[in-house]
Amino acid sequence: MKAVVITTAGGPEVLQLQQVNDPEIKDDEILIKVEATALNRADTFQRNGSYPPPKGASPYLGLECSGTIQAVGKDVSRWKVGDQVCALLNGGGYAEKVAVHGGHVLPIPPGVSLKDAAGLPEVACTVWSTVFMMSRLSAGETFLVHGGSSGIGTFAIQIAKNKGATVLVTAGSEEKLAFCKKLGADVCINYKREDFVARAKEETGGKGVDVILDCIGASYLQRNLDSLNFDGRLFIIGFQGGAVTEIKLNTLLPKRLTVQGAALRPRSTENKAMVVSEVEKNVWPAVAAGKVKPIIYKSFPLSEAGEAHRLMESSEHIGKILLVP
Repeated sequence: MKAVVITTAGGPEVLQLQQVNDPEIKDDEILIKVEATALNRADTFQRNGSYPPPKGASPYLGLECSGTIQAVGKDVSRWKVGDQVCALLNGGGYAEKVAVHGGHVLPIPPGVSLKDAAGLPEVACTVWSTVFMMSRLSAGETFLVHGGSSGIGTFAIQIAKNKGATVLVTAGSEEKLAFCKKLGADVCINYKREDFVARAKEETGGKGVDVILDCIGASYLQRNLDSLNFDGRLFIIGFQGGAVTEIKLNTLLPKRLTVQGAALRPRSTENKAMVVSEVEKNVWPAVAAGKVKPIIYKSFPLSEAGEAHRLMESSEHIGKILLVP
């Protein structure tokens, strides 16, 4: 098969489409003929050498995909050859075929094309596991998501609104904010022009928000804490603004704040399967009803993976970027 290979750690130019061996499936895995894979910020970190794949994972990039099942391991009972699915991957999506654990696979939701479904697994599993399973966002609460126009952000807006929350977003342009508004965001904050802490307090009558999903990290940490309501929950999923900082611990105690962090890729096989199951149960009905949709910005052929990475690193996109074999 053909796969995108990282020839050496570096910029987008190090990505090359090469002929490689087909993946071999284990007894608990399936083989998917890839229809599309979606880019994630972690792919760019792996490409430049700062985010090596876990032990035993595919050396190729790609943390999610959609496609048609070509082979099924003997311990897999739910899926059969010919099924159209999407999946959460340990790696390997930037290829014509990929092996994946049978418990990390989802059916294509009604109303979603096989290609567009590639943009769902990573964002759905990330947002559901962090915002809902761990931070327990519930109807009537207020939710702030940074980077509202990203793949994570566009999904988080839709599912949080569907579950009855009031949604605030930050983004860096009026075009991106207008898109977030169309998706259902109640309050849109241009972080380049205004202080999101003051706006969050203003929009909540001085209380602050209940849950924050943050991909920025260090540079936003204290301001995020200052933005939270009593019993507020901050969930950190990225470090685009750095990984090391200081905070005032006396912010946490009086308001009983919780700070959490998580990543999908390092989770155990069993934990991922549990998250995937919860997503199918709690998120897929909203997708099937058309309440939550994959937001696809642009598709590239596998041979142009470097161009796709340049677009992602420019942050000019809204939603997900796909690669198609």
